[in-house]
Amino acid sequence: MAGHVHTADNAVPPLDDDLAGLLEDLAAVQDPAIDQILSGLRLLALTRHTVDRTQTLIATLAGASDGTNVVSAIGLLIARLSDPDTNPALRTLPLDQQKNAALAGERACFALTDPELHQAASDTSAAIDGT
Repeated sequence: MAGHVHTADNAVPPLDDDLAGLLEDLAAVQDPAIDQILSGLRLLALTRHTVDRTQTLIATLAGASDGTNVVSAIGLLIARLSDPDTNPALRTLPLDQQKNAALAGERACFALTDPELHQAASDTSAAIDGT
C-alpha cells in the first residue's frame, strides 16, 4: 500500500501497483459481468469522495455488520453458483461432485458472511468519523 501521495491540486492519485495489477489480472477472465465489477472498483478507487461517502463506501464494500455489504453478496453468489439446484450447468457433473461443490460453496459463503471478517472494515469506517 502506498504511503501519503502528493498530487497537483490534491487530485485523486492513480491506482497503486497492487490494485492496478490485481484488476488487470482479473480482467483476463474476460467475462462481461466481471468486467462490470472491475469497472466499478476502478471507478470507486479513482473518484474523489467526501469523508461521509468514503465511510459509507467502506461499510458497503465490506464493513456493514448486518451483512449488507459487497463481500457478503459475493459469498452468497458463490453459494448460488456452486449449487446444482440454482446453477443448472453443474447438473451434468456426477452426483458426488455436485454435492462436494455445493458443500464447498456453502463453506465459502459462511466464511465470506462471517461478521468477524467484516470487523476490520467496520473499524476502518468507524475510525473515519472518530468512533
